[in-house]
Amino acid sequence: MNTVDSTTTLDNLLNNAATHENLPVPTLVEKALLRNEAILSSTGALRATTGKYTGRSPEDKFIVDEASSRGKIDWGKINKPFNEEKFDKLYKKVLHYLGQQEELFVFKGFAGADHAYRLPIQVVNEFAWHNLFARQMFIRPTAEELKGLDAEFTVVSAPGFQADPEVDGTNSETFIIISFEKRIVLIGGTEYAGEIKKSIFSVMNYILPEKGILSMHCSANVGQEGDVALFFGLSGTGKTTLSADPHRSLIGDDEHGWANTGVFNIEGGCYAKTINLSQEKEPQIWDAIRFGSVLENVVLDDVTREGNYDDGSLTENTRAAYPIQAIPNIIQPSVAGHPNTIIFLTADAFGVLPPISKLTKEQAMYHFLSGYTSKLAGTERGITSPQATFSTCFGAPFLPLEATVYAEMLGEKIDHHEVEVYLVNTGWSGGAYGTGKRMNLSYTRSMVQAALQGELKSVETVTDPIFGLNIPIHCPGVPDQVLQPKKTWNNPEEYVLKAKELAAQFNDNFSKFNNVPAEIKDAGPLV
Repeated sequence: MNTVDSTTTLDNLLNNAATHENLPVPTLVEKALLRNEAILSSTGALRATTGKYTGRSPEDKFIVDEASSRGKIDWGKINKPFNEEKFDKLYKKVLHYLGQQEELFVFKGFAGADHAYRLPIQVVNEFAWHNLFARQMFIRPTAEELKGLDAEFTVVSAPGFQADPEVDGTNSETFIIISFEKRIVLIGGTEYAGEIKKSIFSVMNYILPEKGILSMHCSANVGQEGDVALFFGLSGTGKTTLSADPHRSLIGDDEHGWANTGVFNIEGGCYAKTINLSQEKEPQIWDAIRFGSVLENVVLDDVTREGNYDDGSLTENTRAAYPIQAIPNIIQPSVAGHPNTIIFLTADAFGVLPPISKLTKEQAMYHFLSGYTSKLAGTERGITSPQATFSTCFGAPFLPLEATVYAEMLGEKIDHHEVEVYLVNTGWSGGAYGTGKRMNLSYTRSMVQAALQGELKSVETVTDPIFGLNIPIHCPGVPDQVLQPKKTWNNPEEYVLKAKELAAQFNDNFSKFNNVPAEIKDAGPLV
């Protein structure tokens, strides 16, 4: 047992005999099993459940209000300030709590595959399975790199510690607090591993733009000819699924930086949604779920331990975490050139946006700033059915800076590198959620393939009279009728009403951008 007291410091914990640093995968799996943190699935993957918290808890996320970062943060509903003195006291409490545990687990590694821009990090975990998660999600150091690794940012995760809101200044027993000055992320009261991953992404979204690098919530892959594609979209819109293409090499599935030299993956692993996962539709993800991978809240058969990926009884937000090397077709290191194509993914619950639209630069900027999709069940606490939402830059929950910082950088890069941009709807067709059906994945794959191969550049388009989007009238592998959403609805009048309803929401949301040029504002819905 650790023998530290109320004066415990981080160094005390890291140097204690009961703290294990960079344990190999088999040892972490053994520890998790011995400590009854998880069980093994039939494929050898470690399955853990996370109790009450099965998704991110945005209401419990804060940024410490400190002099060195105060003027840079986009304070508001997402980036809520936390008192610096209360943070210091809570941090000491958490360290004291961790000091009383039988064992602790530390992962040291990197965020950022490009050596010129990578951030040395360390993750201190109460749970062995959380440490395995961190090991698989971040970039693992070589033995030589580990010797000289001096972490510049630390995540301290104590799921078993619950805050007292009246005393500690939190909203609940749960907290995710970032101190940019002390370079600490403090997590407590939640077992959901995704908080560890996304907290470091938030950190990179603060650090990279200061170096002139665009940080992006997107997946990325590269073709045989070196052509790079980016896929933007919120959780559940298909970033992981669509970027895992057997004909293209995966750069990364969720978080990237775009520097003057090209794009690079921020992570060393993938965190795929597994609800309704099938070997037929998503073979690469299916095959990646093996020994060393982590299944989160996936229901297993009591006897066979086989995963029932259609069972959302614990949450719709079931997940699999695995190292990127579990995907057979990847590029290593996870670095590539400048993008040729950008695809914005949205899961439209209204069922009115076209399956694919070719965007002008102005439309691209409009839809990037809008970041429309539907929040899918389970991704956040309290979301039980899809809800229309606008998340600036397709990643507002993770952006500490003003949205225009990221948007202006993207606009400049689209212009400079003459990037083709498309809006792809992976949501509903033939009606709204509850009436229509989710877009056929094979159709979406065909549309994406056509866009990446340049087959849509010269195809005739029609302009949507409500959204002003340019819709291709033909696409290989997709019935023409599917391309125009109005034609898939049984009642065209209902379609028009629902489309105008969504268009109004676009306009209402965009009204908050006061300093955006007129040509970008005018690139939105025509109604």
